[in-house]
Amino acid sequence: MTTQPLLKELLTDPRVSKDPHRHWPAWINGEISPEWPLFTWVAVRNMFTAYGTDHKRLRALVAKAFTARRTAALRPRIEAMAADLLDGLAARAPGEPVDLRAAYAYPIPIQVICELYGVTDPDLRDGLRDCVDSIFHTSADPAEVTATYARIYELLGALVAAKRTAPGDDMTSVLISAREEDGSRLSEQELLDTLLLVISAGHETTVNLLDNAIHALLTHPDQLALVRAGTAGWDDVIEETLRNRAPVASLPLRYATEDIALPDGTVLRQGDAILAAYAAAGRDPQLHGSDPDRFDVTRAVKDHLAFGHGVHFCLGAPLARLEAAIALPALFDRFPRMRLAVEPGDLQPVESFISNGHRALPTLLHG
Repeated sequence: MTTQPLLKELLTDPRVSKDPHRHWPAWINGEISPEWPLFTWVAVRNMFTAYGTDHKRLRALVAKAFTARRTAALRPRIEAMAADLLDGLAARAPGEPVDLRAAYAYPIPIQVICELYGVTDPDLRDGLRDCVDSIFHTSADPAEVTATYARIYELLGALVAAKRTAPGDDMTSVLISAREEDGSRLSEQELLDTLLLVISAGHETTVNLLDNAIHALLTHPDQLALVRAGTAGWDDVIEETLRNRAPVASLPLRYATEDIALPDGTVLRQGDAILAAYAAAGRDPQLHGSDPDRFDVTRAVKDHLAFGHGVHFCLGAPLARLEAAIALPALFDRFPRMRLAVEPGDLQPVESFISNGHRALPTLLHG
């Protein structure tokens, strides 16, 4: 579904489910192999794949761990992370291209998630990061898919075991405590899958937001000039980036629980799988006129669905916006003359129809 009004309608339609165990015949009948590249996206048991009362229960538990207080408390740490990374970039030899995706956009979100989770072991942090990369690699071969599926649960299991032994003021400990107060509320599988959801949704998406915002400003110097002149703010940059190049291009999957007639006469049949095309919806000409592909920080209407809509709206949206609001101005203030080290047409997209970013963002920091 690619038009924004229709997608919003379907995202709030009670006849559309995210639970394959109840509403996708291909899954129920055993037709979906663990070697399928999207298997992990469908197999998990958390609020991402929950429907109805199950979703309300799981979301309420995660919301307790993802409070506004916990998010706001991360601001000093995010500022310190950005400053440390920028100091490291400034120490590089002048004229040496730097991949800003790998060296700046990438480290901040994974460090933030690890702060939330209470992860202090660098090996565990790196292992989780590698697994998330693989999960978003939708062209992965069967061997990689099955290996990643096993490895991510091994790592999350180790994290949970460590936090049961030594709980702290972190999301992992809060979720464990919520389960242990009433064992019927959050099963062990739901606990692990909820942790998997937060790290997957909170890392790759924010990497892409930073990557795409940096790329947009470097390829649209007139827009950057508007920000520097105060005509537009960094919030405008963030929202226009989310609209113009949503961090998640398409998100699997939803399922029709009964036949649904669409306005154009198309009928979604009961059990049909639905792919939400968020990137396309952000460029819907019905909302954004004749130039929806143009990056314009002064655009009056920046409506987008980059964080979803309805009951599945992303709980981590305030944190993603906070990370971008800190990281972007810090970078452009530190290196005001930076520019891409290659022609924009030479940049390659990540190998995924879900993740919407660049494989690399080579940049000359000193112009």
